[in-house]
Amino acid sequence: MQTSASPATKYDAVVVGAGPNGLCAAIALARAKLSTLLVEANDTAGGGARTHELTLPGFLHDACSSVHPLGMASPFLRTLKLEDHGVVWIDSPTPVVHLLDDGTVVRLERSIEATGEQFGADADAYRRLVAPFVEEWERLLPMILGPLRFPSDPLLMARFGLAAVRSMEGLARDTFRGVRPAALLAGIAAHAMLPLDQLVTASFGLVLATAGHAVGWPIARGGSQAITDALVARFREHGGKLQLGSLVERIEDLPPARAYVFDVTPRQLLRIAGAKFPRSYVRRLQRFRYGPGVFKMDWALSAPIPWRDPACARACTVHLAGDLAQVSAAERAVNDGKLAKRPFVLLVQPSLFDATRAPAGQHTAWAYCHTPHGATLNASAAIEAQIERFAPGFRDVILARSQRNALEMQAYNANYIGGDINGGVSDIGQLFFRPVAKPDPYATPAPDVFVCSSSTPPGGGVHGMCGYWAARSVLRRVFGIELEGFG
Repeated sequence: MQTSASPATKYDAVVVGAGPNGLCAAIALARAKLSTLLVEANDTAGGGARTHELTLPGFLHDACSSVHPLGMASPFLRTLKLEDHGVVWIDSPTPVVHLLDDGTVVRLERSIEATGEQFGADADAYRRLVAPFVEEWERLLPMILGPLRFPSDPLLMARFGLAAVRSMEGLARDTFRGVRPAALLAGIAAHAMLPLDQLVTASFGLVLATAGHAVGWPIARGGSQAITDALVARFREHGGKLQLGSLVERIEDLPPARAYVFDVTPRQLLRIAGAKFPRSYVRRLQRFRYGPGVFKMDWALSAPIPWRDPACARACTVHLAGDLAQVSAAERAVNDGKLAKRPFVLLVQPSLFDATRAPAGQHTAWAYCHTPHGATLNASAAIEAQIERFAPGFRDVILARSQRNALEMQAYNANYIGGDINGGVSDIGQLFFRPVAKPDPYATPAPDVFVCSSSTPPGGGVHGMCGYWAARSVLRRVFGIELEGFG
């Protein structure tokens, strides 16, 4: 389908895909005084950061991303001052709670000391593991939210790397004697959607746990759509043009431009622009691997979730997971093409802390579990049974539910290939080298074609840094402009 822009209109840059990364790439380009067109296939911008009434009128649900520790902390997003366009960050008193099989709650508190108080003899080990990175968060984050390059602080990065490149299983077992800290970090590391015996899974646990202590795990008031709306407003402030409802099938459908930037995964990039690439690059993109999918449920509730342990009501994010061995087994099963009998369930209850999400006195919640890639299985019974174990009577407060399997997630957001919300497997082979191994992963062999999706470093999450780094590549390679810092 052709875009509605006149073929005669020439732009400095055209960005395809108005998810957070496409929006951030477009903003960075427009802010550099380039005429920039942003083209989106859907009727709304946002990609994985959109909010809808999925169940009943007045109940607002984040269709994909919802909790944003790296969004609030993102070096580039912070320069955009999204708060000036209505973004209000809301943090729950406890960023995350993790439920063990016996119903015991393990809390990630903002304070390292308060978190460690639950760990007995492991308190000092936990503090020694995370405190150096919490204390140096402002220097550490810019180094890890980007492509491989010489770090600004080699000693700090080396210290982080020695722990982060390990498997979560190995790090936990070598660091802790008890169950609780290992289980907490395992649940956080499970966001990687990888078996926890694989290298670099510790990095996910460390980064997100450190973020919890440094900035919390906040949500945006009114839903993730508020972040998207603020990004769109910033883009338009810099003279950018947004074009919705325009599916791009081929690069020839787009108006003339000096640079094209795609917020898409390798599979889509090959379909749209593959004819511009040498066969060797095509083969490398074809080898890009996608990971497990998710089965997601949203609920409209007549009352808060009736947790057996009231500590669960202090956290927006709840991991229903078990100990390290149980989390690891659940993730291993998914990567082996099966659904665990008791899957790792990630649940978010935003209306406890943001009253705009539901009518007065009522609530929303959502949860997902990981499923095999492209699975059409219905995991609703397994998810609700897992919640009911820790919150007896949960089903009694459900007014309505909405659900999507892995392929339905892909239908909602084309970048979620097979339901993979991370833009591709983030194992040691693809965490640093995505979509292919090259010094500038955002540039392609075609001098006017670039990629800015979560299939590039630093990967998934609403932080916009893939878009920012891609824009820097465009500005340097095509326009001879060097950006300083994150401005």
